Amino acid sequence: MKPVIKLHPTHTNIRLRLDRKLHALRCRVECGFHALKRFRAVANRYDQTATSFLAAVHVACLWMWLGD
Repeated sequence: MKPVIKLHPTHTNIRLRLDRKLHALRCRVECGFHALKRFRAVANRYDQTATSFLAAVHVACLWMWLGD
C-alpha cells in the first residue's frame, strides 16, 4: 500500500510525495464510513442475520443520500 496521509509539518527529515487525488478519495471514503457509523443499528450491528444488517446499511445510505 502507498501511504496517502499527509505528514506532520514538524517531520522535515522525511519527505514523501503526497498524491492529492488519492488522498481526497481516501478522505471521502473515510468520511462516508464515519457518517454511516452515526446510525446506531449499523455501528453496533444489532441485526442477527447478514441480510437484515445489509438492509440496515442500505436504509442508512439512503437516509444519507436524501440529506438527513
